[in-house]
Amino acid sequence: MPLSPTQLTGCWTEVLTLSRLSAGENVLILTSQNSDPRTVDAASRAATALGARVVRLEIAPNWDTCEVGSDPTVVCGASPIDDDPMALAAMKAADLVIDTVFLLFTPGQKAVLESGTRMLLAYEPAEILARVIPTEQDRSRVLAARDTYARGSRIRVRSAAGTDLTASIGRYPITAEYGYVDAPGRWDHWPSGFVARLPDDDSAAGVVVLAPGDIILPFKTYVQTPIRLEIEAGRIVRISGGLDAEFLESYLQGFNDADAYAISHLGWGLQPKARWTSLGLYDKAATIGMEARAFYGNFLFSTGPGGGRHTKAHLDIPMRKCSFYVDDEPMVLEGDVIPDAQRVPGAAPQ
Repeated sequence: MPLSPTQLTGCWTEVLTLSRLSAGENVLILTSQNSDPRTVDAASRAATALGARVVRLEIAPNWDTCEVGSDPTVVCGASPIDDDPMALAAMKAADLVIDTVFLLFTPGQKAVLESGTRMLLAYEPAEILARVIPTEQDRSRVLAARDTYARGSRIRVRSAAGTDLTASIGRYPITAEYGYVDAPGRWDHWPSGFVARLPDDDSAAGVVVLAPGDIILPFKTYVQTPIRLEIEAGRIVRISGGLDAEFLESYLQGFNDADAYAISHLGWGLQPKARWTSLGLYDKAATIGMEARAFYGNFLFSTGPGGGRHTKAHLDIPMRKCSFYVDDEPMVLEGDVIPDAQRVPGAAPQ
């Protein structure tokens, strides 16, 4: 059943309170043709009730010739605000920007965050926002995982399906998403809940086997037949398998960009309220699959941009039943997150 406007406004009040929105602050709601009117209205009502000044900025759709389908995550790294001084000035003047358009890895977005403005992305249907509403406990869980990840120098990921991937870490910062923005210059995404970071350049090597039930985004489909990805020096060098493998390889070839095959951020999901099954219950156009990225215990494997790479192609692939080790210490074992108190250093299998 659909969420009522009153219920959704209540959800926004909770999240904006967690985001430390206070009376007298300036809130800018970024909208476009793809924005959900329910989200825009509820966010505006909640922010106004908390005493903030609220304005709405309408921008052009973020369309690119590489777009296939309607999902905004198909192409990343550029947006209409990047060369728009009026839009950038308005966003930098805000204390909080609520993004209902979907900006990701763009120069304009980076400039706005560097000015101290905090940005919260909210793109999923209202019913998902309400069901996966963030809490302070989510924040604590994610930041504890971030701190452990930050101390490591090497990771290993294994699965019974055949995955055996290693990489060095330490050169690049960690993304820690918990669903709200409580510090200046912070970006986050509601709903969310995971940690991820880029491996050191050219260090990822091994094999990743996508098994039935794993999810490929932005396809928004569950893998039906195994896909074997062979990885050397930080890039996918061979893709093999059945129809799913052929489809994936053809999609990446369509970008005509060698960096589309590069390994991007690697991490694990930490949101207990997110459901692996959710994606199968929504029309594809209604969601971008954030629950899939965040569900508890998934190994989040991705390809595309990061470091010095600016490819428009970006895949997020949440995988089930994997074991994730940081310096031989298990973070996840066969899809189950291992709490701090239960971790055993040096427990990685040989």
